[in-house]
Amino acid sequence: MSLSDYSKIEKAIRFLEHRALDKPSLALVAAEVGLSEFHFQRLFQRWAGVSPKRFLQFLTLQEAKRLLRESRSLLDTSLTLGLSGTGRLHDLFFSLERMTPGEYKAQAAGLCVRWGVAATPFGQALFAGLDQGLCGVDFLLEDGAEGALERLQARWPGARLEAAPPLAQHYADAITARLEGHPEPLGLVLKGTPFQMQIWEALLRIPEGRALAYGDVASLAGAAGAGRAVGTAIGCNALAVVIPCHRVIQATGAIGDYRWGGARKQALLAFEQARLEIRSA
Repeated sequence: MSLSDYSKIEKAIRFLEHRALDKPSLALVAAEVGLSEFHFQRLFQRWAGVSPKRFLQFLTLQEAKRLLRESRSLLDTSLTLGLSGTGRLHDLFFSLERMTPGEYKAQAAGLCVRWGVAATPFGQALFAGLDQGLCGVDFLLEDGAEGALERLQARWPGARLEAAPPLAQHYADAITARLEGHPEPLGLVLKGTPFQMQIWEALLRIPEGRALAYGDVASLAGAAGAGRAVGTAIGCNALAVVIPCHRVIQATGAIGDYRWGGARKQALLAFEQARLEIRSA
């Protein structure tokens, strides 16, 4: 799906979100994004695997609450079984490669971070990598690639940034494949405090199509009662989608904030739930 296609889908999601109580017709949503009913239905079905009407159900507050309730049940089961012994959760783990103490102390001095911008099913993103693996996935916001590049440099002060479009496309293809249910191992380079690492690793244990409250993530990470600190750690995640911080919602069931936009967070959750439903059918 092209970037212009995703822009239309994102606009449709925003419209559905704001008009959810009105239950807008297919014709109304299609007109909002400038497409015929036929082309909009086909584009949406190809992107989400379900109809716009069915997708709307995934964007409601009740659906978010249902996901939360299901996740708590799964969390209790996983904790009882010991997590590492559950094959389904084990499949969600990525290979994590941390910075050496020397590299961390030197604040990446002498390192070369290669970067590039590539399209994903959820919009364009800046991808960054070291020799050890992927170290950044940042969806482009209103400040564009320049803003994303500034954020990358701030995370790796002293590092030399080198444009590498083929590498970015490689990572974009890998993430797209993962979203479509064909995951391959990804080497990751995570840079953060021990507590942040602990929280990010806990996020990797949340299954696709599920969502947890901040307090549940704290419990999963062995830091019960540290919900506020968990929120801060989640906000420092530099690997969009790969470290699935979009799977964390408020205890009330509200979607909550997302550094790459609330509509994109809702789209990710609904996309994953739709794919899960298709596989379970």
